[in-house]
Amino acid sequence: MELLKIASVPATTVPKEATVMEAINAMVKNRVGAVAIVEQGYLRGIFTERDVMIRVVQARRNPETTQMTEVMTTTVQTIAASASPHEALSQMLEQHIRHLPITGDKGQLLGMLSIRNLLQRRVEDLSHELEAVDAYLGADGIGG
Repeated sequence: MELLKIASVPATTVPKEATVMEAINAMVKNRVGAVAIVEQGYLRGIFTERDVMIRVVQARRNPETTQMTEVMTTTVQTIAASASPHEALSQMLEQHIRHLPITGDKGQLLGMLSIRNLLQRRVEDLSHELEAVDAYLGADGIGG
């Protein structure tokens, strides 16, 4: 459940009937780089900033009329909420992805994890470790 503490919860979602422009507006409004396409609470696809560039702009599609079903990724890598941040980061690096939906036991969407979430958490952890080492080294003898 630690992943849900650092992920975007709830995930930014759009229905599969949404247009690209509606998905982009949702991303901008929520300041995220990906939206989950859901149907009755279950993940059906993902649409990212990279998809906008490759599947819409480069393909010269109209974002006002192109629907998610035409451009979303349907084979989505997911991770269980019980996984560790280390497992999530490893999976993201191995699969070359920057967004990872978190799903429950029955496949329901619980949140969206980004590489930024994981790196931010790691920086915080390292900062705390550095402060602890600094405090230990700065102690001036027995009893501090």
